[in-house]
Amino acid sequence: MNYAIDEKLTLTIGGIPQSVRIRSTDASLPVLLFLHGGPGVCDRHWVLRDQSSLAQIATMVCWDQRGAGLTWSSKLKSEDMRVSRCVEDAHELIAYLKERFHKKSVYVVGHSWGTCLGTLLAQKYPEDVAVYIGMGQFVNGPENEEISYDFVLEEAKRRNDSKALAALEKIGRPKDGKYASMDDLMVQRDLMTKYGGEDYGESDGIMKSMIIPILRSPEYSLFDMWKYYKGAFFCLNSMWDEVVGLRFDETVPELKMSVYLTEGRHDQNTPIPIAERWFNQLKAPYKEWIWFEKSAHSPIKNEPELWGKTVKDIVLKEEERNSTKA
Repeated sequence: MNYAIDEKLTLTIGGIPQSVRIRSTDASLPVLLFLHGGPGVCDRHWVLRDQSSLAQIATMVCWDQRGAGLTWSSKLKSEDMRVSRCVEDAHELIAYLKERFHKKSVYVVGHSWGTCLGTLLAQKYPEDVAVYIGMGQFVNGPENEEISYDFVLEEAKRRNDSKALAALEKIGRPKDGKYASMDDLMVQRDLMTKYGGEDYGESDGIMKSMIIPILRSPEYSLFDMWKYYKGAFFCLNSMWDEVVGLRFDETVPELKMSVYLTEGRHDQNTPIPIAERWFNQLKAPYKEWIWFEKSAHSPIKNEPELWGKTVKDIVLKEEERNSTKA
């Protein structure tokens, strides 16, 4: 595919250098901003690998957020990492994109932690967001962690996995969404991943499902992997207590733009019942829930072709709707 734009940029956002990746076949296309998960788990390596066809209908923008991936810096301190600061960073980035590409607003795709950022951005700056697309939608931190833990516990019992049961007993059920340490959280996440709650039908742990694909990607060099590793743990340690305290079912009753949730049927990272309850109550000009039957937390990876086609259809439908209004 021939790209009119295929750039790696470093922009000053929130007073610090931040890494941005842009790809498009035509600079006049609508802008599609991807907000990665974590906090600190950048995703440009598989967004660009699996979804490059979207560059035919949109200008794709991937961003290594504050403290993450190529944006990580040893100069950053934990006090620099606040949810509100990340929202302002996103607002600044969108201001740059709107000016450069002559747009009134951009399409926003949030994944996991990126749905926290995207939801808060859409609520505070509705003029920035033409359409909000969520995947692995986070809603209520404490409830999220309790349901996810219980899934792993019941699966371990069903499989008679004595090693997992011992590990789960040791870390204990989270209290108010929090484990005693980040290591304990990682124990639960690794088991949840092995049991198919992260990537449907797979039984790989975090190393195989997350780290190896980065090593195979041209987006990050072997040297960059050190920054990625440092950034992922820095962001998580600095921000998790604040993130897990979010409760959108109490604080975000309405969004002012079209909302699409592209959800994996088998997601146990951000369990579906919580997102469904919030979505059903949410007020929006238009909203649509789209199931991915062979996916868990990441339909963009589990069913890449179907997810890409779905997003393409969303963008084309919304662009047609906007042209009709005009």
